[in-house]
Amino acid sequence: MNATLTASSVARELTAICGAEHVTEDAESLAQFAIDETVPQVAVAPASASEVSAVVSLAAKENLVVVPSGGFTQQSIGNIPAAIDILLDTRRLNRIEHYDPGDLTIGVGAGCTLAEINRTLSEHGQFLPVDPPHPERATVGGLLATAAHGPLRHSYGGLRDFCIGISFVTGDGIIAKGGGRVVKNVAGYDLMKLLIGSHGTLAVMSSVNFKVFPKPDRHGELRTFEMEFASLSEALGFRDRLRQSPLAPMCLEIVSSRTLEYSAEPTAPRDPDEFAPAQPLPPESASWRLLLRAAGSETVLARYRRELGAAVGRELGGNGEAALWRAIAHFAPAVLERHRNAMVLSLSTTPTAVESAVAAAQQAAMDNNFIPAFVGRAAIGALTVAFIPLSVDPPSAMQYATSVSALRSALPEDATAVVTNCPTEAKRHFDTWGTTRNDFGCMRAVKRALDPKGILNRGRFLV
Repeated sequence: MNATLTASSVARELTAICGAEHVTEDAESLAQFAIDETVPQVAVAPASASEVSAVVSLAAKENLVVVPSGGFTQQSIGNIPAAIDILLDTRRLNRIEHYDPGDLTIGVGAGCTLAEINRTLSEHGQFLPVDPPHPERATVGGLLATAAHGPLRHSYGGLRDFCIGISFVTGDGIIAKGGGRVVKNVAGYDLMKLLIGSHGTLAVMSSVNFKVFPKPDRHGELRTFEMEFASLSEALGFRDRLRQSPLAPMCLEIVSSRTLEYSAEPTAPRDPDEFAPAQPLPPESASWRLLLRAAGSETVLARYRRELGAAVGRELGGNGEAALWRAIAHFAPAVLERHRNAMVLSLSTTPTAVESAVAAAQQAAMDNNFIPAFVGRAAIGALTVAFIPLSVDPPSAMQYATSVSALRSALPEDATAVVTNCPTEAKRHFDTWGTTRNDFGCMRAVKRALDPKGILNRGRFLV
């Protein structure tokens, strides 16, 4: 914060914009918004795009760092903040702005949670096909900012595939929009795709329009077919045969043996003293599973049984089936609840390079006293990898840094490994994002155009 300003003077300015009850400045309350041990100077919760604009304009005028936030489910992603002058809490932007079940479109405030939206949609047998952890807390603004996804990405694509319009506030306080309220919209630049995955560095989202979908079990049932293989190579070989088959599953996940330990329903965090190290699995337990989720009539499901044949070891339906997929989506938080010193990475590669990317991660983990666990979209190449400490003693910061460096250097070309969770001290020793892409100059130019003073999430991300 500027030497000529104080947190109290900024709080007074914010109070004039949003009201005293929506401005937080006492240290104890602000501690809940800490990011990597960095506590905001002040937090504010605007209720409209015009209030967001006024807050950001104030920050730009005074060169204050603004960090947008939603449900605080993914704020661990990124480098350590140099400062958080103003934490801009979007959760009051939570109105359902319009909903047309016949046109399969909905418009919502960026602070609406996924659970709230799906409750509204379910009244008409519809849903938004994204399945991140903590849907009751995750806001759509945060989901878009981080390009979050889960197993449903296999069949529905990512958020950029069904986001049709967006309203936002740039880093100099200008209210703008892209897209619209209808599916076939070609007006202007495709700003939705620019902002999706920008991690709050380019603008603060205020509202979003989505195309929605009929619920898959509306006219049938959901079933999950589990297939076990002795090696990853065998599992991926079967995956390739499925990709060539007439089957069109909702989800197709690749799951390592270690991951099955975390496939129980989400639980509350344990006492820190109860956190245990990982234990090596015996060789005969080092198998891989494919989980295929399908929806439809009994005739459709019978076709799946015939095509999958003897490879199916277990078929799940009902509550057990739903619980399994909630647990798959909740994998990373479940690991961190149990192992406070674990590191979680998002590994992206081509479908044909999954095996070599997994091998690189396994070697990097084991060479540095970690045990790896994997889950992800088998046919897409989007994996979540957990590095779980093998020792009860916390790994050194350099163990994290060395393992990440070794992984990145061994990955196939065009593959990336982004660290989404790790201890704060470890972050001081490596870049959570990895090698800068060769389009970095273009990224910086876009950043300067939308956030001229660089006040949004300064220093936490690539630009």
